Amino acid sequence: MQNIKYLFAGLLFGIMLVKSEVISWFKIQEMFRLQSFHMYGIIGSAIIVGMISVMIIKHFKIKTLAGDAIVIPDKKFSWGNVYGGLIFGLGWAITGACPGPLFAQIGSGFLVTSVTLLSAILGTWVYGLLREKLPH
Repeated sequence: MQNIKYLFAGLLFGIMLVKSEVISWFKIQEMFRLQSFHMYGIIGSAIIVGMISVMIIKHFKIKTLAGDAIVIPDKKFSWGNVYGGLIFGLGWAITGACPGPLFAQIGSGFLVTSVTLLSAILGTWVYGLLREKLPH
């Protein structure tokens, strides 16, 4: 029962994804073909909100609900992030899904997306096996 708030947040997030048409394979294809601004507008808005949120958290030293300090460590550049982003984008373009909307797509009845979800889980498992051998 104590996790009901997370279920509610997930349902609300899923509804927002569906209503904003972020889970639409056609909208995703339009984005990758540079035919529509819709997805770029949503992603750009999310980046701006995230940047402002991090600035507010750092400036006001906001704490978690448990009272712990929020620590946002500095990150250094890694080419692995570039390669990973390219692989992620390629998979996103081919399947029309990224990890967040996957569950909303399945919940909306696009059951073929289950193949993408299982592939993502398999890919994560393989990465876990190979992590120590990969350059970071």
